Amino acid sequence: MSKTIPLFKVYMSPDAPKAASQVLKSGFIGEGPQVKKFEQELSKKFNHKDIILTNSATSAEHLLYYYLKSDREFKDYTEWGYSLSKWDKLLPTDEVLTTALTCTATNWPIILNGLNLKWVDVDPLNLNMCLDSLESQIDQNTRIVTVVHWGGNPIDLDRLKHIVKNAEEKYGRKIIIIEDCAHAMGAMYKDNFVGFTGNFSTFSLQAIKHLTSIDGGFLSSPYNSFTKDAKLLRWYGIDREGPREDFRCELDIPEAGFKFHMNDVSAAVGRANLKDFDKIISSNISNGNFYNQNLINTPGITVIPQVEGGKSSYWLYTMHVENRNDFMNYMNEKGIITSRVHERNDKHTCTLPYKTNLPGVDQAVKTMVSIPVGYWVTSEDREYIIDCIKQGW
Repeated sequence: MSKTIPLFKVYMSPDAPKAASQVLKSGFIGEGPQVKKFEQELSKKFNHKDIILTNSATSAEHLLYYYLKSDREFKDYTEWGYSLSKWDKLLPTDEVLTTALTCTATNWPIILNGLNLKWVDVDPLNLNMCLDSLESQIDQNTRIVTVVHWGGNPIDLDRLKHIVKNAEEKYGRKIIIIEDCAHAMGAMYKDNFVGFTGNFSTFSLQAIKHLTSIDGGFLSSPYNSFTKDAKLLRWYGIDREGPREDFRCELDIPEAGFKFHMNDVSAAVGRANLKDFDKIISSNISNGNFYNQNLINTPGITVIPQVEGGKSSYWLYTMHVENRNDFMNYMNEKGIITSRVHERNDKHTCTLPYKTNLPGVDQAVKTMVSIPVGYWVTSEDREYIIDCIKQGW
């Protein structure tokens, strides 16, 4: 096979160039009608009305951590059964529990918001946060738990919520769950889309994700009061729809905000690509399931299981491989690009203050590797990938 099968490939709808061009010719390219329509279409797609578009998932996380650093009033969505009406600002001793096995975009907003980061180990098999470790790590200082659905494979959300609820009752303090869904758009947990089951969640629309708007991201919230505040904070705190004496000059700004908003060019591209979202997800899932069926008993390979009730959207197809470096060299020779994708975050100089023992991460990074699984992997490609793996390395 002479061609190369890439690990990632940008999906761009044939309609996207025209959609972007129309915005460019309109004379209005900032946050405008396209952003509003994109939010509405995402809300309809995921059956969740409170979606806040940003210029990246990292910005979405910065905005959320900033928001949670101060006293806030929340209005609940009754369908989630939550009773939170007031959030007390974080104290200097309060902690954010998170995973080291993820993109740095998950954890740098925690550090840059001046919050105390505390590592929780991962399950060395499925690469998600180890919930046994979480249960042992939660204490009176825990205020936020941030989880990642590795590769699109959902964490056990029921058990996660149970652990958090028990800790709230034990310590008498509200704990917020944040789901980093950068890998997991389109994943399902017990017939609900991951990221829309009652927690704060962030999503990526970066170039190589399931759905791209060139760059971008969004927040989903279980609290309708958060949405209005977040849409103000994403663009300097200015009320863009409120009255003005001069169309260029805003009225009073109660709270200073950021430049985190999405622009209409990106939104137009995102809207065009959203029309093909189901096709993209179906392709990833089909390829992921094909690998599961054909690799399950392959010597030297350990397939990652899905949690009961969970359905991965397979942004990554990660597995565990004996002699991983030999495997990666062999696959590269065969024209199949592989990678671990993300470096462990706790190895960097800037995270040395948070250093702790993480045996699950130590074990996982020795064997984990991802192979191409996206929409560009044809039936012929995936057969070739399986054949190469079964020949040995």
